[in-house]
Amino acid sequence: MTTLASGYDPKSFESRLYTGWESSGAFAPQGDGPAYTILLPPPNVTGTLHMGHAFQHTLMDALVRYHRMRGYRTLWQMGTDHAGIATEMVVGRNLAIEGKGETRDSLGREKFIEKVWEWKQHSGDTIERQMRRLGASGDWSRSVFTMDPMASEAITEAFVRLFDAGLIYRGQRLVNWDPVLKTAISDLEVVNEEESGHLWSIRYPLADGATYEHVEVDPDGNEVLRETRDYLIVATTRPETMLGDTAAMVHPEDPRYLALHGKFVDLPLTGRRIPVITDDYVDRAFGTGVVKVTPAHDFNDYAVGQRHGLPLINIFTDDAKIVSSREDIVDKYRGLDRFDARKAIVADLDAAGLLVEIKPHKLQVPRGDRSGQVIEPFLTDQWFVKMDDLARRGLELVESGEVKFVPPNWINTYRHWLENIQDWTISRQLWWGHRIPAWFDDAGKVYVGRSEAEVRAAHGLGDAPLRQDPDVLETWFSSAMFPFSTQGWPNEAKMAELGFDAVLPTNVLVTGFDIIFFWVARMIMMTDRLVGRVPFRDVYITGLVRDAQGQKMSKSKGNVLDPLDIIDGISADALVAKRTTGLMKPQDAPKIEKATRKEFPEGINAHGADALRFTMAALAGPGRDIKFDLSRAEGYKNFCNKLWNATRFALMNVGEASFSGKPQPKTDAEKWILAQLDRTTAEAAEHFTSYRFDLLAQCLYEFTWNQVCDWFVELAKPALNGDDAAAADSTRHTLLHVLDALLRLLHPLIPFVTEELWQAVAPTLGKSGSIMLQPYPQAGDIDDAAYAQADADIEWLKAMIGAVRRIRSELGVSPAKQVALLVRGGNAEDAARIARFDAQLRFLCKLERIEAITGEPPAAAPAVVGDLQVFVPLEGLVDLDAERARLDKELAKLGAEKDKSEAKLAKFGAGVPAAVVEQERQRLADWSAKLDALSAQRARLG
Repeated sequence: MTTLASGYDPKSFESRLYTGWESSGAFAPQGDGPAYTILLPPPNVTGTLHMGHAFQHTLMDALVRYHRMRGYRTLWQMGTDHAGIATEMVVGRNLAIEGKGETRDSLGREKFIEKVWEWKQHSGDTIERQMRRLGASGDWSRSVFTMDPMASEAITEAFVRLFDAGLIYRGQRLVNWDPVLKTAISDLEVVNEEESGHLWSIRYPLADGATYEHVEVDPDGNEVLRETRDYLIVATTRPETMLGDTAAMVHPEDPRYLALHGKFVDLPLTGRRIPVITDDYVDRAFGTGVVKVTPAHDFNDYAVGQRHGLPLINIFTDDAKIVSSREDIVDKYRGLDRFDARKAIVADLDAAGLLVEIKPHKLQVPRGDRSGQVIEPFLTDQWFVKMDDLARRGLELVESGEVKFVPPNWINTYRHWLENIQDWTISRQLWWGHRIPAWFDDAGKVYVGRSEAEVRAAHGLGDAPLRQDPDVLETWFSSAMFPFSTQGWPNEAKMAELGFDAVLPTNVLVTGFDIIFFWVARMIMMTDRLVGRVPFRDVYITGLVRDAQGQKMSKSKGNVLDPLDIIDGISADALVAKRTTGLMKPQDAPKIEKATRKEFPEGINAHGADALRFTMAALAGPGRDIKFDLSRAEGYKNFCNKLWNATRFALMNVGEASFSGKPQPKTDAEKWILAQLDRTTAEAAEHFTSYRFDLLAQCLYEFTWNQVCDWFVELAKPALNGDDAAAADSTRHTLLHVLDALLRLLHPLIPFVTEELWQAVAPTLGKSGSIMLQPYPQAGDIDDAAYAQADADIEWLKAMIGAVRRIRSELGVSPAKQVALLVRGGNAEDAARIARFDAQLRFLCKLERIEAITGEPPAAAPAVVGDLQVFVPLEGLVDLDAERARLDKELAKLGAEKDKSEAKLAKFGAGVPAAVVEQERQRLADWSAKLDALSAQRARLG
C-alpha cells in the first residue's frame, strides 16, 4: 500500500512534480487527436508574475490540461515580449548601479544592445520561471522571444508586405511623446490621473484695431453684462503652448462672437496674428466659449487644424524644451524647459496686463507609465499603418461570428475602437527592438526591403550611400504578428515542421479587456491580412484582479499581492519591505506599512499553488473584475487538505487490495455516489465549454467536499466495518474508482495535489504514468436510471442522519453516547427504508434502538423528514427542568411577537399598500407556526 504523509504540505511535492512533468516532455503536443492551441499573451521580458498573470495563466492552463486529458494534441504556445522601453530602462539602471560611468549614449547603439542581450541571458527569464511555479504546462521548448531570429524574420516580412501593399507609410503626425525616454509611446502606456492644476485666463487683443459689443446673459436670458471689447479672453491649462497657437476658435452659433467671424487676434508675446475660426467642437457653456488652437501640441486641436487647414507650429524639442529655431519666439524663452517657460510666460503676460485671472483647476494629466513624466503631444516623423480598410475587415470578422467574444458584450468595446480608429503609429525612437527595414539615400528618398542588399539590388543603387532608419518598431507591432510569427511564417519548411496548418487558427485567446484594441484587434487584422486566417476562434475576456476592497492593485497604493508570496508565504517584515521599496512617493511608506501590518500582522502563510489556482478559478465570473480575498485562498487550502485526508482514509481502508475495471456496486451508497459522479462529470464538461470557471470550481468543490469527503466516506463506513465481505470489497473498489475520477476531474484546476494523490491511488487500480495524461472523466458511463431508486433512498438516509445529528448537536450530546430514536407517521416507503437502513442509521447516528410509535412521545427533541416525524427522548440527555424553563421563555417571546403582529394588522387602514399588508400577514403566519411547534414541544415535557 502506498502511504501518504499525515498532513497536506504542498512545499514537499509541488516543485518536484513540475520538474518531472517538464523533463518528461508531457507539455509538448502529442498524439494524433484534433489540435487545441492557446496563445500565451507574451509578458514583458522585464516583468515578474503579478496577480493578473496568475489569474489568466490559471485559466489557460486549466483549458490546456483539460483538452490534453481529452485526447487533443494540445499546444500552449509560450513566449515573451522584448518590451523595448522597459528593457532599455532596466539595462540603463543597471549601468548606473555598476558605477562605471557607462550610459546608453556613451556606449552607442551596438554596445548597448550587447548589454541588453547580456541582461536577457542572465535575468530575462524570471517570469517564465515563476510561471512554472504556478504550474503552467506550456510547451517551453517552443517558447518564442519576440527578438528571436524566427520571429524577427516574420516581423520584417510583415513590414515589407504591408509597405508594398500601400498600407505602411511615413509621415508627420502628432504622437504621445515621452520627453525623458525621447520616444513615441502608445495610448496604453499613458496613465491619465486627476491632478490639481490651474486655469489661466488670458487676453488675446483683436487685430487691426477691431472692437465688438460683448453681451453676457444669465441662464434665463436676462442681460447681465454689455461692454465694448477689443480683445477675447482665452482660458488654458497650458499657457506655454500659446507660442504654437495658430487660431482662436468660437462656436459658429455663439451670439457673443458672431461679429468676430473671420477676424484676427494678435497672439501675445509672439508678434504673430492668427485668425478667429468657428467650429462645432467648441463647448459654448465652458469658460468664455473661446478656445486657443495649438494643432502641433494637442490631439483635439490637431483634428481641428486638419479640418481648417491650419499650420502646425512645433515649439518643443524632443526633451520638451522651447525650440530655438523660430524667429517669433523671443530669446528669453529659447531652450527653457516647458514648465520653466510656463512661469516666464505667465509673468510676462501679467506684466503686460494680459493675465485676467488664475484659478485652481482639476485636470487629467497624462503621464508615461514607465518614466512618470508628463506626456507631450508632439509632432514628429513616424511610420504609420493605414487602418481604415483593415479595421472594416477586422470588424466584419467579428460581426460574422468567425471570431467570438466571451462574454459577448465585449464586442461593443471592439466595435467602438474599430469604428473610431486612427492610423497606427508603429515606430519608436529606441535602440532595442526590430529595426525598421527602411534605408534613406542622401536625397532623403526611402527604400524598404528585407535587407540592405535586397534594397540595393531591387533599385539598382550600386554603392550609393544608404543609412538605415534608426527607429525600431513598437512592441505592439511584433505582438500583432505573434499568432504566426511563433509558427514559422513565412518560412514554409519551418511552418511545416511546427504544424502551422494545425495550430492556426488557435482555439481561444484568454486576455484582459484593456488590450482588446491594442492587441486583440491588431492580431485579428494582421493575421487576416498577411495569412488569410483568423488568429483564434474565441476571445475569452477576463476582468481585473483587485484587492479585497475592490481597489485596483498598484505599487503606489501599497496593496499589491505577489502570487509567489501567496504560494510560498512571506513574513510581515519582508512584505512591508517589498511594498515600501521603490515608491514614486517615498512619503507614503509609513501609511503603506501601517495598512500592511494591520491586514497581515503575521505576514502571509504558505498556501501552495493549488489553493491560489482554485481561488482564481472560483472567482472567474464572466467578464467581471474580481475582489481577491486571501481568506478564500485559505479556504481552498483547507479544501486541498480535505481531499488529502479523504485519500488517506481510502488507502488505509483498502490495504493491499487492488482492483480493475468498473466497480459493480453492491450497496445503495455506491450506486448513489456513482450517479452523483456522472452528473458532476457532465456538469464539468458544460462549464469548460462555456468558460464558466467559477461554476466549474463550485460544482467540483461541492461534489468533493460534501458528496465524496463527507457523505460517501461516512456512508462507506458501515460496509467497510460490517460483516458482508462482498459489500466491503465492492465499497473499496467504488471508493477508489470515485477517488480516481475525482482527482482527474480536479486536475486541470489543482494539478499538483491531484498528481501527488493520484500517484498513491493509481497502483490500486492497475494504472501508472502521470495523471495529466490520463483521460478526463466523461459522462454517460453510469446508467443513472438504474440507480435512481438508490439515489432517492440515499438522499432520504442523508436527511435522516442530518436530522438526528442536528438534534445531538443542539443538545450537546457526546458523539460517543448512544441515544434512542423514535419515529412516527410517514408512509410505507419510510417504514421500508427504516428497516433497510437500520444498521447504517445505528452506526452513523450512534443509536441504541429505533422504535416506531403511534401516540405522543415522551419528552423529546423533534425533527421532520418528509412526512416522517422523528424524536430523540431527552430523559438522561438534558436537564428537563432547565429545558422547560428555556422553552417557557422562548414561548413568551414568540407570543409577544405574534401579539404585536396581530395588533399592527388590526390598525391598518384602507390606505396601507397591499404589499405591506401581505408582508405583515406572512409574518403573523410565521410567528403562529413557530408558536404552535414550540407549544407542542413544551407539552411533551409535562
